[in-house]
Amino acid sequence: MSAIEPALPNPHLQVQYEAGVRVRYAAVAVLAGVLLVLAAVIQVSGPHTTVTELTLDLITAHKRFPLDLIGAAIDCVGLITLALMLNWLHAISRARNPEIRDFIRWLTTIGAVLSGAMAIAYAVVIASKASQFVAHGDQSYLQANALTHGGVIQVLPLLAQLGSLLLAAGFVWASLNAMRVGLLTRFMGYLGVFAAILVLFPIGSPVPVVQGFWLVAMGVLIAGRWPQGNPPAWESGVAEPWAPMSQPRERPTRGTVERRPARGDQRRPSRRAANAAQTAQAPAAAAQEQPGAERTRATTPKRKRKRRR
Repeated sequence: MSAIEPALPNPHLQVQYEAGVRVRYAAVAVLAGVLLVLAAVIQVSGPHTTVTELTLDLITAHKRFPLDLIGAAIDCVGLITLALMLNWLHAISRARNPEIRDFIRWLTTIGAVLSGAMAIAYAVVIASKASQFVAHGDQSYLQANALTHGGVIQVLPLLAQLGSLLLAAGFVWASLNAMRVGLLTRFMGYLGVFAAILVLFPIGSPVPVVQGFWLVAMGVLIAGRWPQGNPPAWESGVAEPWAPMSQPRERPTRGTVERRPARGDQRRPSRRAANAAQTAQAPAAAAQEQPGAERTRATTPKRKRKRRR
């Protein structure tokens, strides 16, 4: 299964291609969410120290070795699955808008592989140091400090953090670009941005609840089972950006505004009525000015009658 497909020039062919693989990538999205949550639950379970002390940390790490290694391996598979889904989302977004930069897929791929691999390597190295601490020596603080201050133990977390940074950047861009071309709703687009930030800065529970929810919801949307209906870009194969949430009202121009008459002017005749009255009186006045014209009662002006005393 390839995560990157060439952009098809025909929107109809693009829709046909997506219809054939949507169920597959919907399963990939749901699987990624389940794996990430499961890995965090495994790493949270088991024995933990109640105080931060180096010797106790090594003894506890020795007891937790199977759980930490299994959790790191599942987390690595979940991150790679997440990158696979994000790369496909980026590919179909780029098919609708070729101006989207293609380096985003490299960010998600390198970030997921680097972060997952460094987590596994760190779990193996810590387990090895913890085994040496428990099996050999007097289990003193000096021995624990000497075992845990090697160059490898300090470099591995930095590389894992770099991988998380690259993955989060690709996560943000993939979500925003998919929302801009109309493949994701605003809710899913902004929630994807928030989930990407939590990859780099986990807040609250160590279990990635937001990422898991977003991935399961993405599976529902990709499969075409969204409750409010699929966004139109899935059916048309072209970019259909969302309209802004608040559009400014169209204000009438100065020339189109009609002045309302004041309260005292309501009984006054308008200019149109006065012009119409003058037009109607014009033939009668012309007939009176002609010398030979016969006067009728309609054309004869009324005179005031003198009162008889």
